[in-house]
Amino acid sequence: MNIATTATTATTEPFAASPGTVPGTGLLLHCAGPLQSWGTHSHFNQRDTAAFPTRSGIVGLLAAALGRGRDESIDDLAHLRITVRVDRPGVLLRDLHTVGGGLPAAQTVTTAEGKKRSGDTTTLLSHRYYLADAAFTIALTPAPDMPAHAELLQACAKALRAPRWPLHLGRRACPPAGPLLLGTFDDVLHHLVRLPIAAPAPRPGGPAGVVEFLADQPLDQLPLPEGTRVSDPADAAHPAARINDQPVTFHPRLRAYRTRPLYRRTFTPPRDQWGGLGADYLTSLATYLSRTLSSSEGSRP
Repeated sequence: MNIATTATTATTEPFAASPGTVPGTGLLLHCAGPLQSWGTHSHFNQRDTAAFPTRSGIVGLLAAALGRGRDESIDDLAHLRITVRVDRPGVLLRDLHTVGGGLPAAQTVTTAEGKKRSGDTTTLLSHRYYLADAAFTIALTPAPDMPAHAELLQACAKALRAPRWPLHLGRRACPPAGPLLLGTFDDVLHHLVRLPIAAPAPRPGGPAGVVEFLADQPLDQLPLPEGTRVSDPADAAHPAARINDQPVTFHPRLRAYRTRPLYRRTFTPPRDQWGGLGADYLTSLATYLSRTLSSSEGSRP
């Protein structure tokens, strides 16, 4: 099912856009699948996952789609702004792996000294963590000081439709369940807030459903709908934490990351925005695109 589209809207975009671009131009992605894993400080036998897609994971996904080697520069991709909407946080899953057991001595795991393990040390245990049944909607927008990002975003959109290398959600064992690319939008944050949510509506009479946004920029000016319950914009103007997921290089021997601020904001969406699961969500998504974007030139859900 091809949902990717190009759209133009007239709503106001609160964040600065690159010179020469339509304000708020960007891409929308939908990251969903049986498993996702977005490591932040994985080391040796402990492979963790963040609770949401990391900057390094999304930059790596774009680099794979574009066909960039690990030793090639990612400076342009690393400057894109990323805003994540948590549709379904998923369930944390731990998978226990064993490596090296039952093999001949010459084929067991190599130690840091370059030797082979022997005896009772041949089998290693590896704990790998995943998010099961999670779903995220992600906006990619240009940085205001990077005028070439308009062309970069178009190149990324083209590559995501026909990727050079297989795409995965943080780890190679985690392929995405389509559609991954939702489209190119002129007011991407407006649509990020209003697109159907890939989750069932809360039960009548139960707690109201709350949706969280996470970004690498302040969220106090996020264009949330009027009349909905939102968190304090003053809190969203300041970092809630710092996370070490800003990639510098993916070179196998020189891989490096920097810390960056993490901003958070929540809101309670209207009941009719919950799109459900599976085919129900895809139907809701197609209906939204048809209704909202049908008058835009080139818009084809």
